[in-house]
Amino acid sequence: MAKLDLDWLGVFVEVYKTQSVSRAALRLGMEQASASIMLGKLRTHFDDRLFTRTSAGMEPTPKAQRIYPELQAALLHIEKARGTGSVFVPGQAQREFCICMTDISELVLLPRLINHLQQSASGLTLKAEKISPDSRRRLESGEIDLAVGFTPDLEAGFYQQALFSQNFVCLAATDHPRIRGRLTSRAFLAEGHIKVTASGTGHSIVDKVLARHKLERRVVLRLPSFLGVARIVAQTEFLVIVPRLLGAALASQEKIQLLEPPVALPAYKVKQHWHERFNADAGNIWLRQTMAGLFAGSGLDA
Repeated sequence: MAKLDLDWLGVFVEVYKTQSVSRAALRLGMEQASASIMLGKLRTHFDDRLFTRTSAGMEPTPKAQRIYPELQAALLHIEKARGTGSVFVPGQAQREFCICMTDISELVLLPRLINHLQQSASGLTLKAEKISPDSRRRLESGEIDLAVGFTPDLEAGFYQQALFSQNFVCLAATDHPRIRGRLTSRAFLAEGHIKVTASGTGHSIVDKVLARHKLERRVVLRLPSFLGVARIVAQTEFLVIVPRLLGAALASQEKIQLLEPPVALPAYKVKQHWHERFNADAGNIWLRQTMAGLFAGSGLDA
């Protein structure tokens, strides 16, 4: 077969990057069946399976690994010569982006992001996932486009961009019988505390600083997420330490007061992370720029 269609090259490059025919089709804006047909033609052209289905996804064969740099470079040169490049037009695109984030980001950032997409790119959809130990692998494979939050595990080996800074406040019920507007060390230690164990929230910083000041909280309730913490605080006499942006959002929904902790707790950076394999992907670039435009400076930097 002498013919080698340009669209086939796009399918090959995207399957190689994402290790998935379905995700490659999504990125290219085509039906999965069409991508599968093109992959079949590529296999015939190169007389090789090119990709083998495994538990980790579509793994490239040795031949696919050899020809990938050449085909990717050829595709880029052709696009450059045509003067088009890799273009992502959000108003015309049909694509689902997957973002892994903390439940804090779900509450504080996600509503603003999805409203923006509905207004400027109604053909795009979002899938939100919790940050987990598997997020690193899923970013590498392309199953996740972006990770957003305080994620020290993603500092090495991934591109990153700081969006804003956060520090912490303490929450108590507005009608708390013993606490009114100010929180002393004595009162802090005397009350029962809620501790949230969700990953990606910066709370490891809190524990270290409190330990350094010999302030040991009397933890009476441990929660896996922040989703129900405001209602519990409003209806009990317990205290909880949360990121400031989240605290402000929760105070608008429940009868709770924001209090400065008895010791200064350091700030941390909320960042977006992505894998180098998708650094030049036009859709990923647009998503990162959108996140930065919406949220850069929206925390303590504001």
